[in-house]
Amino acid sequence: MSARVQMVDGPLPPAAPVGHAVGAGAAVAFEGIVREREAGVTIAALVYTTYDPMAERQLALLAADMVRKHGLLTLHAEHSRGRVAVGECSFRLTIHAPHRKEALAAMDEFIDRLKRDVPIWKSAVP
Repeated sequence: MSARVQMVDGPLPPAAPVGHAVGAGAAVAFEGIVREREAGVTIAALVYTTYDPMAERQLALLAADMVRKHGLLTLHAEHSRGRVAVGECSFRLTIHAPHRKEALAAMDEFIDRLKRDVPIWKSAVP
């Protein structure tokens, strides 16, 4: 079982194929894409600001908790910092688990807790 987290400057590069992990019956991936409207206003980009030491620590703790709680085989999370234009990827989460229910539950919980607990802030660029 492994968990990896990474903060990346700017938009995330295209994803590598999800691949397989030994013992996995499910591989799920989620990408957060910057949409053209934020709070009802048309934007050109989002700028993500982080407090890196705390953000990385919180992401690592969250990832380890999800692996343990849901019995995951792997969890890899990447989040942008800095400017990410409309249509570009700012967040990616990839999970391998023995079964789909655990993988999907972990993905949903990870994203909710990331938004609530990790010190990453976004501001819109018109």
